[in-house]
Amino acid sequence: MIPGTSVLRQVPAWQSQLARAITDPAELLAAVGLDGEWLPAAQAAARLFPLRVPREFVARMRHGDPHDPLLRQVLPLAAECLAVEGFNNDPIGDLAAMAAPGVLHKYQARVLLTVTGACAVHCRYCFRRHFPYADANPAAGQWRAALDYIAGDDTITEVILSGGDPLTLSDRRLAELVRQLETIPHLRRLRLHTRLLIVLPERVNDELLAWLGDTKLKTVMVVHANHAQEIDASTRSALGELKAIGTELLNQSVLLCGVNDSADALAALSEKLFEAGVLPYYLHMLDKVQGAAHFEVNETAARQLMTELNRRLPGYLVPRLVREIPGMPGKVSLA
Repeated sequence: MIPGTSVLRQVPAWQSQLARAITDPAELLAAVGLDGEWLPAAQAAARLFPLRVPREFVARMRHGDPHDPLLRQVLPLAAECLAVEGFNNDPIGDLAAMAAPGVLHKYQARVLLTVTGACAVHCRYCFRRHFPYADANPAAGQWRAALDYIAGDDTITEVILSGGDPLTLSDRRLAELVRQLETIPHLRRLRLHTRLLIVLPERVNDELLAWLGDTKLKTVMVVHANHAQEIDASTRSALGELKAIGTELLNQSVLLCGVNDSADALAALSEKLFEAGVLPYYLHMLDKVQGAAHFEVNETAARQLMTELNRRLPGYLVPRLVREIPGMPGKVSLA
């Protein structure tokens, strides 16, 4: 090596793939084989909430099908531009529950950290599409305010990393945060809520497995798949690696009109998840965020779907149908 030079740190493959994500509606339409009639609406909606989707996820979509359940989750539509009564910018009361920057303390014994506003994919039904991440950044000051809050309340036994998507952070930053959490004696569990493992399973690499497998906290990974088509061989392999280091794997879905609002779709998803070592956990009713009203499934139809799922599947493959209501001490079960 020439004196005075250094070896450049290699960018992890998953970060390179994230950097190549599709952000232009015209490019997405071309990639899935749809014509230009969809473009004006997609561009208008994307100005309100930007488009972002990894190319690897797009590759799982059915070419030329505007009703593909994966495409429907990410394609901006004209309906997003309509103001709908009963839908608002903070549908689950996040802002009222913020005890410190980025620290949401809604439920007993656990807190949620919005560790980043970044996501690998911008789901069009996202309940935090209007969230003020710049004003709610727990990373400011090296997490100090968040860590002090957690350390000061010995009733907190679980920390949930969310966002955005926590796995868009580097493994170095995540490992450092977890090391600091480990110094808080009353913490027992670390939970991560992530969609990245579904849309970009290459995120599971040696570095992630190293710090996650080394922590003394019990680890739980809650992934987010809405349709069986999202789970392919690479996804199963990544989930298997997490399972092998002792991480508990759960899935939460959102009930979405035109995506998974049929017993066939939900049953197939549960079966695919279980084959990949993941237990169905929650099936969420849509959070009423402005811009997502076209995804709503009414409660009567949702209950009928659950009746059919209970008829078809063993109990451990039936997720709990829940709704989040601001101010309630936990998710509200609609069973």
